[in-house]
Amino acid sequence: MTQYIGAIDQGTTSTRFMIIDKQGNVIAAAGKEHDQICKQPGWVEHDPVRIWKNTKAVIEEGLEAAGIQGKDLAAVGITNQRETIVAWDRTTGKPYFNAIVWQCTRSDKICEELIKEGGQDRFRSKTGLPVATYFSGSKIKWLIDTLPKVKAGVENGRAFFGTMDTWLIWNLTGGPDGGHHITDVTNASRTLLMNLETLQWDQDILSIFKIPSHTLPAIVPSSDSSAFGATKKQGPFKAALPIGGALGDQQAALFGQTCFDAGEAKNTYGTGCFFLFNMGQKIQFSNHGLLTTPAYQISGQTPCYALEGSIAYAGALVQWVRDNLGLIKKSSDIEALAKTVTDNGDVYCVPAFSGLFAPWWRSDARGVIAGLTRFANKGHLARAVLEATAFQTKDIVDAVKKEFKGRLDLKSLKVDGGMVENELLMQFQADILNTAVIRPRVSETTALGAAYAAGLAVGFWSDLKDLKKNWAVHSTYVPEKDAEWRETLSAGWEKAVQRTLNWK
Repeated sequence: MTQYIGAIDQGTTSTRFMIIDKQGNVIAAAGKEHDQICKQPGWVEHDPVRIWKNTKAVIEEGLEAAGIQGKDLAAVGITNQRETIVAWDRTTGKPYFNAIVWQCTRSDKICEELIKEGGQDRFRSKTGLPVATYFSGSKIKWLIDTLPKVKAGVENGRAFFGTMDTWLIWNLTGGPDGGHHITDVTNASRTLLMNLETLQWDQDILSIFKIPSHTLPAIVPSSDSSAFGATKKQGPFKAALPIGGALGDQQAALFGQTCFDAGEAKNTYGTGCFFLFNMGQKIQFSNHGLLTTPAYQISGQTPCYALEGSIAYAGALVQWVRDNLGLIKKSSDIEALAKTVTDNGDVYCVPAFSGLFAPWWRSDARGVIAGLTRFANKGHLARAVLEATAFQTKDIVDAVKKEFKGRLDLKSLKVDGGMVENELLMQFQADILNTAVIRPRVSETTALGAAYAAGLAVGFWSDLKDLKKNWAVHSTYVPEKDAEWRETLSAGWEKAVQRTLNWK
């Protein structure tokens, strides 16, 4: 019997491949970064051809590092940056344009018109989402409306659209030679085009966006033994392996953290920051700026749903301090710099570089550094940068509390992502939330979630209880500050947020 599961993690800044064993350990890994293409303010693109080449390369490198062959894997799972959209020619396999990234705001005029016609929440009762540039639907419409070759491809039936999972699955399963044009419910839900009740494309919304359904992938459960197809033997695995699962990256992290019960929550600190709160199998639409989204669906079962709060800039804010300001040489240096001061010196940094996401949803906001005095120094700014992620997380947790009014309580917060190694940030997060923050033994929970979904589909793991046994604690941060401290700092943060609004 094969001993491992392969997991492709196609993220915003890099593509990685990991090999996972039965106990949920990472046996080997490989990764490659790709360029962030910013042609003008607010625009962000990726080269999908480069991402596909990187995917093939990291698969081969990961297998070599583990000393195994593709045939030694029981299945492959895929997780990906959500909302980033690719348009390509189904007959040639060539993209019409660069991938438009989830952070990109180029479709703001389209969203403004949609909001003007029906309000920001006009589709929320079907999709669980507000109208915002974040989601894929307006990006697809921008491609059709702006690029004649895309419009022609739509009209002649050659154009395919898809999020990054779809693009990779299509290529892995044959590309122009019979590749599967497919996505799972979690990724489909992030387009603003999928109906949460039917789990299919909503024809009324497609008509409003003028997006034909034949250009979109089929929607299937997140964990399924046959729906996604198998890899081609001539591909990077050099074997026909079942693609057993696909999950958007944040849902994959929830799955990897084994947050299978209502009331459990995780927060991923990556390029952005994403909080997901499991609310069980009943759909609840938010009245406080959160997103309603499928958490996952196992084949033959009712989906599990989550409330989500999305933050655009977390680790990316640290990268900005490194690359644009030059205050640190590498991202990990920010903790030492922040520790040169004992507090933020009343300095706050709100990274609304492309507007504010949850719970505000304000595309007119722009970033600010507030509260500066002659006393402030680069240590205070470094601390304010780290605290910005924790403050934004607190705003989302507060929104969740308003939604459930004590019916579902957040007893602790499971955390993952690159920034969890920053102990100053994790302790501040526990203090400002007044809630225990728990870091798992295996921090690669996004890839782990994709592996779990694929492994469940093919019987590598028997059930969710089997997966729960793999989860273990690395460290726990407990609150050390009092209510007065939290109220004072939160008030300063709220004032800083107000300064970002109505800028554009």
